[in-house]
Amino acid sequence: MYPVIKRLLDIFCSLLGILVLSPLLILLALLVKFTSPGPVLFRQKRVGKNKSYFEILKFRSMRIDTPRDIPTHLLQNAQNAITPVGRFLRKTSLDELPQLFNIFAGQMSIVGPRPALWNQDDLIAERDLYGANALTPGLTGWAQVNGRDELPIPVKAKYDGYYVQHQSFLLDIKIFFFTIKNVLFSKGIVEGKHEKP
Repeated sequence: MYPVIKRLLDIFCSLLGILVLSPLLILLALLVKFTSPGPVLFRQKRVGKNKSYFEILKFRSMRIDTPRDIPTHLLQNAQNAITPVGRFLRKTSLDELPQLFNIFAGQMSIVGPRPALWNQDDLIAERDLYGANALTPGLTGWAQVNGRDELPIPVKAKYDGYYVQHQSFLLDIKIFFFTIKNVLFSKGIVEGKHEKP
């Protein structure tokens, strides 16, 4: 029963978010457009429910010559690839706002495992162990509020597995408010590949 309720909440909340935040969405689109060459939106192939594919939407935060299908935390010299406006967008997570359209379309949910890149075979395989690939991916998730980019893939998948086993309205609310807290403090964001000491 909850998956049906969750989908209805996703439709309502994403539509409300699009309408209420439309002035901000327009402002951010103009900032991206007029401060660096290239499209306003960044589109990337991601893994959806049951390992289907979809195009995730983000405000473009990097130069157009940046490799497209490498997770940002693994990029060499990621700081040099990020545009000045993109740095602000990523720090505040405002670059993720276009995913409200992905949520409204049913490709994503507000809460769920973050959608893996199509070529992240290691993460996809680990999630298979927990049944996490059967869920609709989310704008935020249990792994995101427990470490985000700082987590090794097996740990990230284990958190996703916890969500599979315990998903509920109360857990989704908890994740939502933890996400707001983490965004305010820019917690768990890793930009670029870091060598271990």
